[in-house]
Amino acid sequence: MNEVVSAALSDAFPDRTVAEVSEAGPSWNGANETFGVEFRDGGRAFCKVATDGNGTRIAREQAVLRYVSAERQIRVPTVLAADRNGSPPYLVTEPVSGRELSVVWNDTESRSGRTGADGDVGIGNAGDGNAGDGNAGDGNAGDGNAGGDAAPADVRASCVREDPVRESLLRRVGRMLAALHAERFDGHGEIVGAAGGGGAESPDDSTLPPDTAGHALAIEPAPWPDVLRSTVERTRGIGTTERLAGHYEAVIDCVESNRDRLTDAPAALLHGDVAMQNLFVVDGIAAIDWELAHVGDPARDLVRAEDQLLNGFDSTGPERYAAALHGGYRERAGGLPEGFAERRPIYEVVRMLGRSGFLDQWATHLNEPIDALADRAEAELRTRLAVV
Repeated sequence: MNEVVSAALSDAFPDRTVAEVSEAGPSWNGANETFGVEFRDGGRAFCKVATDGNGTRIAREQAVLRYVSAERQIRVPTVLAADRNGSPPYLVTEPVSGRELSVVWNDTESRSGRTGADGDVGIGNAGDGNAGDGNAGDGNAGDGNAGGDAAPADVRASCVREDPVRESLLRRVGRMLAALHAERFDGHGEIVGAAGGGGAESPDDSTLPPDTAGHALAIEPAPWPDVLRSTVERTRGIGTTERLAGHYEAVIDCVESNRDRLTDAPAALLHGDVAMQNLFVVDGIAAIDWELAHVGDPARDLVRAEDQLLNGFDSTGPERYAAALHGGYRERAGGLPEGFAERRPIYEVVRMLGRSGFLDQWATHLNEPIDALADRAEAELRTRLAVV
């Protein structure tokens, strides 16, 4: 794989010599690999390659990174090079200044408020699903995210004590999400690249004003229930076990039976993978790994964020932490997303696929028998379905 990455870097930077390519961290998803890169001229970067040859995610992330940087005032990695048609498709970004939220979280001491020094971080590594988190790599990269609604990191299990610094961090995350969701779109849909400017990475759109060319998003419109259902199918495609395969159909049935409740949801740009390993503490909160971004219900992003940041396989983080996350969102947006309470139970059903689709990974992660986890996941899905 290092040879493949080196070939991609030679294509992207013919005038720069690569000194070293190293793995950025473990992942539960095999669709992507992310590598740290050091150039002989002293420069550093992170290179994500789509190992399955699917350049759609590369095109999406490239477009969204440029859009968010220009339009949403949220710090994201700078794109250095990308080729959705490469062999394999690749995306190269600069590191961003900051420190991974999971590291800051674990280093924080309630009494002193210490958050540690800054370091460098890079792009993350998610799969082609509508969620993902997992085990982070070292402090130099945010490569540790599985695709689909995958497993949370150990940091969530440590939410056991009152910590005003952690609550402050979560409020900052809430404000970042509210800033992302502030602009509403005319409809929901899948992001397929950038609109304007032409080129292999985007369709041409000569009707765009010159100052927005290359910053607008090319979106394939679709009703929100259809977009949500597509995320379920993508999760099914990268799930690592079929032990609870029936859960996918149960979740799809839930989405379909609640289509009327979902159709009129507001439409905003969603990150799609709000995990600790994809967030970094700077002056605010920087976010990486945008390949799962789409235009959908902002309530979905907030429900996902709460689950990914605070909950375990079948444990729930302290209510004060959820309140801090929501409080930060309210501070920026003036309130929670429209219809949040009404649609939340549906999104909590969808989130179950992060457990049932990756039971084998969870069994290793938690060092528990897979049979016991399967029984608990079955019971939890029934409980969640009953309250929709």
